[in-house]
Amino acid sequence: MTDEQAMWRVQTQDDHRAFARLVERWETPIRNLCARMTGDVHRGEDLKQDVFTRVFEKRQAYQPSQRFSTWMWRIALNLCYDEARRVKRRPEVSLEADGLDGAESSDFPTPELTPDAWLEQREQGELVRQALRQVPELYRTVLVLRHYERLKLREIAEVLEVPEGTVNSRMAEGLAQLTRLLEGQFDQLKGTKAPAKAKPRREILSL
Repeated sequence: MTDEQAMWRVQTQDDHRAFARLVERWETPIRNLCARMTGDVHRGEDLKQDVFTRVFEKRQAYQPSQRFSTWMWRIALNLCYDEARRVKRRPEVSLEADGLDGAESSDFPTPELTPDAWLEQREQGELVRQALRQVPELYRTVLVLRHYERLKLREIAEVLEVPEGTVNSRMAEGLAQLTRLLEGQFDQLKGTKAPAKAKPRREILSL
């Protein structure tokens, strides 16, 4: 059953099993999106619940001709924006906390990395996450959707209802701002006094 088919059953039959299937498929990416957008993994969990509540409440507003994923991303982002307006000061909470998938949340060194290299990568990843929270929402949205949620440019454009060229320009500016925020911090992490050498812009988001 596709997402669209499941949502059609939710919309027309209040099918709770179909809805549970959508939750199972989407709860991790939606939680991660909310955590990265708000800078708080615990608030991300709460917002994830709010997103699925909103999806069910608004089920009659869903248009079967559109992709379910686009509709859901839009709901999630709008709730994140609402949260940002409510909370003026972001808490200093590490996104390394339990609940985020990916290499950055690994609790143990991988066989490919020595313990020292693993620790350095983990610390660099935390610097990236802290810097990402300082990037304006306009650019952070595109960075998170593209580099963490792996959406294509046309998919991001569809979610945000802007041209692909706008997505490209926002991504370039967001990466530039992130690079400036991180400039010199990686070298300081190593305890060196050498001039800062910023990592390639796209590479830093893989940490």
